[in-house]
Order: sequence, then structure tokens, then C-alpha cells
Amino acid sequence: MASVSDIPHMETATLTIMATRGDDQDLVQQTTESCSAQSKTERIVPCFGWHPWFSHQISNAASTEPQNKRHHYDSVLIPSPADDQAFIDTLPDPKPLSELISETRARLEKFPTALVGEIGLDRSFRIPGPWTDEEIENRNDQVTPGSREGRRLSHYRVKPEHQRLILKAQLHLAGEMNRAVSVHSVQAHGAVVDVLKEVWAGYERVVLSRRKRDRQRDAEGVFEEEEDEASTPKPFPPRICMHSYSGSVDPIRQLMHKSNPSDVYFSFSNLINFNGAPARKIADVVKALPENRILIESDLHKAGDELDELMEKVARDICKLRGWELRHGAQLLADNWRRFVYG
Repeated sequence: MASVSDIPHMETATLTIMATRGDDQDLVQQTTESCSAQSKTERIVPCFGWHPWFSHQISNAASTEPQNKRHHYDSVLIPSPADDQAFIDTLPDPKPLSELISETRARLEKFPTALVGEIGLDRSFRIPGPWTDEEIENRNDQVTPGSREGRRLSHYRVKPEHQRLILKAQLHLAGEMNRAVSVHSVQAHGAVVDVLKEVWAGYERVVLSRRKRDRQRDAEGVFEEEEDEASTPKPFPPRICMHSYSGSVDPIRQLMHKSNPSDVYFSFSNLINFNGAPARKIADVVKALPENRILIESDLHKAGDELDELMEKVARDICKLRGWELRHGAQLLADNWRRFVYG
């Protein structure tokens, strides 16, 4: 939040700012409103969602009375923290999933261009442990409170099935509100594909031969039927971004299948994808994608010159891999972003 004042002076035209946890939801809203008041153009597209790193803080139980706190964390964490009351005491009272969805729906209604994000699955992360005296003493007051902030990690993880539950609920909301989503996936690409197949079930697109497509196009009223169908709420988002995609080519083939009813995009950042990653792997992935499904991002937690530099660098990296002339490639990436956000 200390860098918000830099936003009006940035080269990056629009920031797609993701919420990840409880504190973020209001901060994203406040930042959007303050920047909108200072600019005639849309400098921020707000995104409201609950990240898998914080999914343990959400309860699907009908009641979340204080006495249920221990039972909740015992049911969603591995290994069980039942004998570690000191650790449980550092965790917040769980928030009902129904309350999360209701609040997010209200924010999406307030901001018609807002997205749902950042949501997803993560098999590798561990929950931060309690603050030590040394960590408290060395806290950086420029970092927005609520994140790890350099704390040591505990050995506790969130059960994959609980992460899936929180992800599916937010995908359903995105479908209800007809909003695009940003999906986080770490060591969980296959699991994300499985969840998407579940929410897509029964809505798969019919893949026709070219001859049958031509016949259908000539049929009277076909376009009106397609338009009516598109306006009906679905249990899945219309567009999905696999954020800072770190998987291989194989999941891409599944996510890009013509029968999938959501349009799936793949975003790349210098911090994650071009920073020590195997050059051959990222080259194969970027080259395997249609040019109209590639996005770029900074994946940075602050605004300002550093973000601008990262955006320019990843744009140049993508253009180099695809063999695009820079101006042409930058225009393609801009068009892709507008289509992903606005449809």
C-alpha cells in the first residue's frame, strides 16, 4: 500500500490488482476508488478472491462459533494441529464460505469490470508459523500487514480437498457474475484441470466438423440461439487466466481443448517464468500457445518503476520467443488483455 501513490505516474496503463486474503478485499476496493477519483481513465481493474495460501481461514461448516475453531483447523490442515494449541491460537477465527461468497458478490456488483482472483490450488506451500521476537523486531513497515512477511514456515499444509472446495465456490460465483478469473497453480496443474472439468461437466461445446459448422451457420436463427445461451449464467467463468503458468505443454492441450466452454489464457511473468527457469521449457510452452491466448504480468506486490521495468522485460522476452516485431507483439498482448478482461 505504500506504493499506491506511484500508480498515476506509471508507464503501465492499467493494473489488474489481485486480492488474496481477508485484509486485501477492502484494500483493493479502496485503492480502486482513490485512483478512479484521480484519473479519467481506468487505471485499475480490481480483482476479488481468496488465494489457496489462505484457504484454511475459510470454513464450510454451518456454524463458526469460537469453540469450533480448533475443530475447523484440525479438519482442514495436515498434519493435525490438535496438539498444537499455541499454533491454533495464532490463526484467525474461520470465516464462513457463504459469507465470503456473499461479500465478493457485492464487490463484483459494485465494480462491473472487476475480476475474480487470485484463486487456485497449491500443493507446495506451508502456513507461516507464529511470530518470533526477532521477526517482530525486523518487520518492514512498508509491507502491507497480513502476508507472511518473512516469517518461518510451519510444517502445516491445507488439505487439497479443502482447497478444491474453496476454488469451486469461487469459480461458480465467477460464472454467476460472468467474470473472468485468475488462477494460481503450483504443483497442481492436473488437479486444476480436474476441478475445471467438474464445473464444465454438461456444458461442453460440441466439436463439429467443418462441413457441419458451415451447415449450422446457414441454419436460420442459429446466431440468436447462441446469443441467448451466452447470456445465461453458468457454473464456470467465461474466461480463465493461468497466472504465471509454470506447467508443461501437456496440461495446455487439455485446457485448450475445443470442447471446453471457457476460454483459457496463459500469463507469464519475468519473476516466475524467466528468472532461473529452464529456458527450453518456457520456450516450448510459449511457442505451443495460439498468439491470441498469451498474456503478460509483473506478479509484483508493489507499484512503481520496478513494475514498469518488469512489464517491459517480459513483453520483450515473449516477443523474442515468438519472433514478433516488438510493436506488433505489444499490440497483440494488449489486445489479448482487453479481450480477457472485458470479453
